[in-house]
Amino acid sequence: MSQPTTASSRQNTPRSDQATPSKRAGRREKNPAPPRAWMEPFERVRTDQRTNLTVGVLLMLLAVGLMVAFVSYLFTGPADQSLIGTDESVKEAGKAVQNWVGLLGARVAYVFLFRWFGIGALGLPLIVFLAGFKLTSGREPLPLARTTQVALFLAVWVSLVLGYVVMATNSVIAGSVWCGGVGYEINRLLYGLLGFGSIVLISFLGFAFAVFYFDITSLSIFSRTTQPTDDETENAVPTAPKSSKNNQYGHENDPYDEPLSATENGVADPYAEPADTPANLLTDTLPDRNGNTLPLTLSEPLDSATSSTNNPVNGRGDLVMTITEGLELTDTTPISAVTPPFEPDMFAEVDLVAQHGLYDPTLDLPYYQIPTVDLLTNYPENQKAQVSADELEANKDRIVDTLGKFNIGIQRIHATIGPTVTLYEIVPADGVRISKIKSLEDDIALNLAALGIRIIAPMPGKGTIGIEVPNKNREMVSMRSMIASEKFQKASMDLPVVLGKTIANEVLVVDLAKMPHLLMAGATGQGKSVGLNVLLTSLLYKKHPAQLKFVLVDPKKVELTLFNKIERHFLAKLPDAEEAIITDTKKVVNTLNSLCIEMDNRYNLLKDAEVRNIKEYNTKFVNRRLNPEKGHAYLPYIVLIIDELADLMMTAGKEVEQPIARLAQLARAIGIHLVVATQRPSVNVITGLIKANFPARLSFKVTSKIDSRTILDAGGAEQLVGMGDMLLSSNSDIIRLQCPFVDTNEIEDICAFVGAQRGYDEAYPLPEFYGDDAGNPSLDEKDVDLANRDAMFDEAARLIVTHQQGSTSLIQRRLKLGYNRAGRLIDQLEKAGIVGPFEGSKARDVLVHDMGHLEEMLKNLN
Repeated sequence: MSQPTTASSRQNTPRSDQATPSKRAGRREKNPAPPRAWMEPFERVRTDQRTNLTVGVLLMLLAVGLMVAFVSYLFTGPADQSLIGTDESVKEAGKAVQNWVGLLGARVAYVFLFRWFGIGALGLPLIVFLAGFKLTSGREPLPLARTTQVALFLAVWVSLVLGYVVMATNSVIAGSVWCGGVGYEINRLLYGLLGFGSIVLISFLGFAFAVFYFDITSLSIFSRTTQPTDDETENAVPTAPKSSKNNQYGHENDPYDEPLSATENGVADPYAEPADTPANLLTDTLPDRNGNTLPLTLSEPLDSATSSTNNPVNGRGDLVMTITEGLELTDTTPISAVTPPFEPDMFAEVDLVAQHGLYDPTLDLPYYQIPTVDLLTNYPENQKAQVSADELEANKDRIVDTLGKFNIGIQRIHATIGPTVTLYEIVPADGVRISKIKSLEDDIALNLAALGIRIIAPMPGKGTIGIEVPNKNREMVSMRSMIASEKFQKASMDLPVVLGKTIANEVLVVDLAKMPHLLMAGATGQGKSVGLNVLLTSLLYKKHPAQLKFVLVDPKKVELTLFNKIERHFLAKLPDAEEAIITDTKKVVNTLNSLCIEMDNRYNLLKDAEVRNIKEYNTKFVNRRLNPEKGHAYLPYIVLIIDELADLMMTAGKEVEQPIARLAQLARAIGIHLVVATQRPSVNVITGLIKANFPARLSFKVTSKIDSRTILDAGGAEQLVGMGDMLLSSNSDIIRLQCPFVDTNEIEDICAFVGAQRGYDEAYPLPEFYGDDAGNPSLDEKDVDLANRDAMFDEAARLIVTHQQGSTSLIQRRLKLGYNRAGRLIDQLEKAGIVGPFEGSKARDVLVHDMGHLEEMLKNLN
């Protein structure tokens, strides 16, 4: 029995496809003969650099002259037409010609543009210029050979396309300059043979050229996305080099036919056998999901005779192999006994990321710039809170004296100066009841001559009692200092919002995505609208328009109008809305219900993607593991801001409460967050259903302790000093803050900066929503009159039947109509029996499925 050839012996043995030394020597003997004597002068000229430089410069000048002549002919060609073929002398004709390169330029352009290729000839001067540039410098800014191929093909193909346009529009005289004689005459011939189908042939020529030029082998729209069949299972794993003959397992071209152990010049040798592997065991490794290796073990030697008769096989008689982690497979293991450890399309996903990189949603607006800090006002440092040491000691003494009068002893007292108030922390003597100190709130305020003090008994997490005393000279916290702070700049939150400074002079930055909704309250003039502007400004300084959208509701009609300028960047609205900022109560109801539809649609996307929240979904989409052709897309966060809830509850009531409560209950996981503000935090405005779903509450100064308990479930908001002084309740903790101040002119500058940049074509569209009246048959019967149909009724009907989609937005987009007119057309189509009735958020059913039937119906109507 012959011994197998080792890898080392094969390395020294030439294969049949390798040249032996004698063969290589024979090739060297066949070198071409030196040039003949009569070619030597031409060779000397060709290799002379002076000649190359001269000819190269001449060609570049010629290219520039041709381009100028061609462009000039597009404007002056008709005027020079009578002079080109005239018998007048060159001198006389040259005086009258209008081409920028004279009579010669007019005649050359006439031949190339009018007689031959039309504007397709504009690519020819590029070829001449590149040839001259290569002769002059020896370099190619564009590949000369490939550019020549493209230019020559486009010269003919563009001429053909424009020739078809000229034929279709019957503008022969005006269009001959654009298509040229070649395009026009060939289209005349093709039109006689194929009619208007000639454009299909012309388009196919362009497609065929692109396939061969760019080496296209498949179209992505036809790529396989289904699970592999049994016959394809063997190809669903990474394959090693295949052998051209049947392997030792009896499986022709099996991907695992031979182990790759010996290498040749660093490349695995498909003909090598493992030197130290037993004859009855073949082991190899495959990558798992996490990049680790999985052992592939096959027990019992197989030969071509037994493998095709005694082994479990598929329908073709081939051995079926299945790989599992840590599982030893024998030749009797059935395919159904194990499960592949990876998905069939795992490698396709990896290839997408390797080829295109991670998906970047910001590339929709690649040049968008975050507003600069210079747009915010820089207030002087002398506006810091100034509390002197004498004032601190005097206040401490007054507090001690007041408590001493009521027999309350103090062990120690400590002061912390904040921007608005100073916190005095006291440690009472043993045996003092906390409730007794809290009852002295008014007495302490009287002795300190303060606007109003707030007692915190006890301080959360501390063994002290806090007494907050307003400063006489309070600090104005500027928005610029907050945005420029290191804490905000380095915040890596999903929706970072700066709320202000704490008593300890620390900048407080919170994540709106984790709050997840915010309820704001405050009496008129206490800083509520400024607080909303601060929230909006914070997000504008952190997020790209592709990552965030705002839905702004402003019943006052004046507070949020400054943000109109960023409509095409950050705002979302209904398709029929004229303005992105919503001021009409009826449109508010429609918008809230539209957001509910958006929420349901997003949950369906999350369900299909098998993820739980928007962060996981977007991560999966960025890694190109979700197919956009199946409706998946990158989902931006949506922040709904309502400036005055009390007015909406008074005018709409339950119509507003129900969608707000539904959004507050469900919308956090899909990236919709609510910020609701009101002047009147009473129980009939902030109902229990709304309040229960807003764990984060923020209160400016309110008028009564009842209002404070309604918004915060605790008193204290009535003791605030106004002008941005506020309390934040989150996770059962209450924090006192000074809200930053952002002025109107700062908002104007920021919005102008954003609005001046390139944005989307329109605001982010929310799903369509119709009120109850839209689906009322009695109203439809009364209002719709088919005798007075819209002028575009027939066209809209054909559009709806062709696409089999009864959507108002489809009519808007395709027929370029306003929403109201498109809505009337849908109503008329329903009355005519072409589309079905209104069904909430779903598109209407199309009742006519055949164009012939439709034409008959239109004929009867007419």
